Amino acid sequence: MSIQSLIIDCDPGVDDAVALFLAFAAPELELLAVTTVGGNVPGAKTQRNARIIRQIAGREDVPVFGGAERPLKRPPAGAGAFHGVEGLGDLEPFEPTGIVGDGPAANAIVDLVMSRPEGSVSIAVLGPMTNLALAMRRERRLAERLGPVVVMGGARSEGGNVTASAEFNIWADPDAAAVVFGSGCQVVAFGLDATHQVRATEARIVAIEAIDSEAARAAASTLRFSQRVEREIVGWDAAPLHDPCPIAWLIKPDLFETKPCRIEVETGSDLTRGHTAVEFRIDPATARHRWAVAADAQGVFDLIVAKLKAQALEAAA
Repeated sequence: MSIQSLIIDCDPGVDDAVALFLAFAAPELELLAVTTVGGNVPGAKTQRNARIIRQIAGREDVPVFGGAERPLKRPPAGAGAFHGVEGLGDLEPFEPTGIVGDGPAANAIVDLVMSRPEGSVSIAVLGPMTNLALAMRRERRLAERLGPVVVMGGARSEGGNVTASAEFNIWADPDAAAVVFGSGCQVVAFGLDATHQVRATEARIVAIEAIDSEAARAAASTLRFSQRVEREIVGWDAAPLHDPCPIAWLIKPDLFETKPCRIEVETGSDLTRGHTAVEFRIDPATARHRWAVAADAQGVFDLIVAKLKAQALEAAA
């Protein structure tokens, strides 16, 4: 089993919570840190929420670093309607016991990546890309030192979920996304084209609810909240599961089909702010970006169930 060293940058968020529970349960991932950013809810809450999830998962060995509370150039956005006022749906927030790491997230990213061999550390960005953009500004060599950057963000054929053409994570800080996509680092992007294929159906939620662990019950609770909100606001019967997709790809890449491309982000127009222009008509040999076009939805949920079950069995042994 190969092990990938990973930093998770996120803005928990109900689907971020499921992604973190999956990552915390996966022995294939060496989690160096979780960094947080303002996004779905304000930065103070995303940092607290990451520490809550860490505590529930029993992974206090993984440091959490608080990061940017606002985008590079824009006012802060939010998506509380889809995540709850506190960001964790129906989960009752509490003050976690685990502490916050010293220094801002951008510094932690630079220090962790630059202290390890070139290409050995990946970053999964599950929220606005502000922290990574700030880290790249601090250390110009960062892009060439990084392993693959896996991103939940963007939209092409599916259209946007904030505007007609923009997905929330990119729309919230398009300037930061432009920095990352334009940096020359390798990026694998999981936009709505793929994540809308991964739906939390009733049967899939029930399978997670059947696992006897606090982490599984918490993950299932967030999925129940998402299911209810999607029915009330969007009219869909099963909510899409966005943020676990990059984590699932890191563990089991054959669950997704990706294509080489070039991705650019619109920053100058209010009408199309955060639009991801995905161009497939390029030489694959020179491509620095890949775009997810298809997902094995049942395979993603089977993976989540398998990892949470294994973690529960190990804890009970």
